[in-house]
Amino acid sequence: MMRLRQWYERFLESIVIVLMVTLAVEVLVGVTYRKLGMSLAWYDEIASVLLAWLTYYGAALAAYKGAHIGVPELVRLMPRAWRVATVYVGELFVFAFLILLAWTGVSVLDVLATDTLVSLPKIPVSYTQSVIPIASVMIIIAEALHLPERLAEARADEPVIVTTGDP
Repeated sequence: MMRLRQWYERFLESIVIVLMVTLAVEVLVGVTYRKLGMSLAWYDEIASVLLAWLTYYGAALAAYKGAHIGVPELVRLMPRAWRVATVYVGELFVFAFLILLAWTGVSVLDVLATDTLVSLPKIPVSYTQSVIPIASVMIIIAEALHLPERLAEARADEPVIVTTGDP
């Protein structure tokens, strides 16, 4: 299981790095051409798509690393039975939302099937918007990989209390 988790983390990191480098190069090329007075027609639209992809795939990486906003201290301070129940209920809501998002994302792809990008008419909008269901599934996988760890922490006999500084 640990190998799978390490592989998945590297996979997500690779996607995010490739997207970041691609976006940086694309913006640099677009700005350079604009400075030279030869603006690229597709620059803004592709930058927007890359930024959306970076956001969604970056969210999958953040989910894997447990970097989303949360208040785990509240859960840690609960009695053991409540901690376990809270983790289950919280994950149930997360999975339900992501499944709904993936399903809706696939539905939207059907609606956008005939649309294309304005500046690059050969690229279908459904291709650019496929990030929604794909990233949703990737986040579900990331959450599922960390669920055993969260449950083990919730089942611990003593709550883990993090303190900072002197009392």
